[in-house]
Amino acid sequence: MTVAWRHLKDRIMLGLAVLMGLIILVPVIGMLWLVVSHALPALTPSLFTEVTVGTGGGLANAIVGTFYVVGLGILFAGPLGIMAGVYVGEVDPSGRFAQFIRFTTDVMAGVPSIVIGYFGYVTLVLGLGWGFSTLAGAIALALIGVPYVVRSTETALSKVPRGMREASMALGASQTTTIWRVTLREALPGVVTGVLLALSIAIGETAPLLYTAGWSNYMPNLQLTHSPIGYLTYVVWTYINEPFAPAQALAYAAGLLLLLLIVIVNIVARRLVSRSRLGR
Repeated sequence: MTVAWRHLKDRIMLGLAVLMGLIILVPVIGMLWLVVSHALPALTPSLFTEVTVGTGGGLANAIVGTFYVVGLGILFAGPLGIMAGVYVGEVDPSGRFAQFIRFTTDVMAGVPSIVIGYFGYVTLVLGLGWGFSTLAGAIALALIGVPYVVRSTETALSKVPRGMREASMALGASQTTTIWRVTLREALPGVVTGVLLALSIAIGETAPLLYTAGWSNYMPNLQLTHSPIGYLTYVVWTYINEPFAPAQALAYAAGLLLLLLIVIVNIVARRLVSRSRLGR
């Protein structure tokens, strides 16, 4: 009777798990179908070769602009977050400055992105006189991504066996050498995963860029300040409300491209984690 009851409970729990999975999967599939079906009219070669014109055209300027501003933002957030994560995880984990960094990153991770965007508008666009620009948008995205890189780096470093550090120092290596040649190398998949997480978050941001990067129908140039830039989330946010079918199709196409980018980033992150586990 006890064995039969256990089998029954296992089946009930399995059924509930499958049901919960379906409940999550159905809206995801519905969202994908909605985006793909509405984006089909805009999925032509001109989507990738033409710039936006009024409420039509292509998304060449927005695609290149997204890679430009997000890439520059991660270029700022990655090294800064990794260095801060190394400090709080290896150099002085229990120090007051490390505790201050942890507290600050936790607060920054909870700040609404629109607040960071407005902060960037007041300090960078108006205060420093940069105007709507690539650099202002990239810094706003960096402020959003840094907390995730810091925490991921600290977590990855904490999983490195202590014996590896002790063995390195027993062979005469300094703390700096041990960090850069042993612990950080061992924790690299987790660190890169944190950077990719920050990247995927930055790809989907709209509010910070509205206040800092502005918008442009032209292809991006190499001018970092006083030069607005186009990006995909602006197309989604703006064109979906237009009363014209081509504009709405363009918005759905931009949303589809954003979804594909985020999926690719998450697949890369999962593969890195899997390789790390296999290596261990």
